[in-house]
Amino acid sequence: MPTASPGRRRRADAERSIARIVGAARECLSRDPNASIDDIAKHAGVGRMTLYGHFPNRAELVEAALADALRAGEQVLSAIDLAGDARDALTRLLESSWSLVAESTALLAAAQGTLPAGRIRELHSAPAQRVEELIHRGQEQGVFRTDMPLTWLVSVIQYVLHGAAEENRTGRLTQQETGRIVTETVQSILAPPPTSDA
Repeated sequence: MPTASPGRRRRADAERSIARIVGAARECLSRDPNASIDDIAKHAGVGRMTLYGHFPNRAELVEAALADALRAGEQVLSAIDLAGDARDALTRLLESSWSLVAESTALLAAAQGTLPAGRIRELHSAPAQRVEELIHRGQEQGVFRTDMPLTWLVSVIQYVLHGAAEENRTGRLTQQETGRIVTETVQSILAPPPTSDA
């Protein structure tokens, strides 16, 4: 039976080491956005030199951790059925989104201290586009308001999700009630304003 070449084994070892480091960065930065390189290396079970061999600076490591978390979240969100009534689809999306945001909120805080704002927006483009397309569909169906800019409505939803994640993290909202509150808040924001009788 043929054995893997030394070069292939080294690549496989390097990939496993990178995965450990990125996983450790996600965990450490989710608990503390100011976690140090030493903290992350220790949690990953590698030395500083090994970590720096893969990630020359903290910014690259933070970006890798944020991108990895967003990639994992995207796998979950892309499996959600968004067909049919836009309000129902939005409820399904929000119920799955807020808990994913809980991790990325702390990672985002770490990223905001190290990455350019444009790069952070680029990393978040897929989730934002999904929400934007869903709101636009709801507007065409007549179930979402059209009197405010679409980009603003997407931003407001992101603010609500991040706020809910922070409330949950600090214990001011329980795990059980957060999803309901997020959904009711966003649905009320997007509801068309009442029409006044002439």
